[in-house]
Amino acid sequence: MIYKSYLHKVQYYETDMMGVVHHSNYVRWMEEARIDFMEQLGFPYAKMEAAGVFSPVTKVACEYKHPSRFGDEISIEVCVESFRAASLAIRYEMKTASGELVCEGLSEHVFLNREGHIVRLRKEMPAFCEALQQIVDGCSDPVTV
Repeated sequence: MIYKSYLHKVQYYETDMMGVVHHSNYVRWMEEARIDFMEQLGFPYAKMEAAGVFSPVTKVACEYKHPSRFGDEISIEVCVESFRAASLAIRYEMKTASGELVCEGLSEHVFLNREGHIVRLRKEMPAFCEALQQIVDGCSDPVTV
């Protein structure tokens, strides 16, 4: 499967008084891109949660490279850095339309059931695991943050 980048157009309310995107918004964009990525895989979060599988964030990191501003279109590439039985690490690369790198990010997640216990996805959702593993195998040069 070829994954399509997520595109976010910077809104005025996401900027500070200097006209630069406030740093907290990059984490929100990572979530938007992750949600889009999961939908493209055929495993939207809503579907997973309806099946009793939840995926809270356990770690998030960003390295800011260049400011982005109101009106910029930011392309967000998502890649699965690692996938284990009950955890997932996703890296993000955010660029302007001209290709300038503005931010690199990483988020880590764990998979839990409604009671808060670890879910072993290879047993509970094998098709999801297979899709993720194919992407892990296709990613290169991990982003360091």
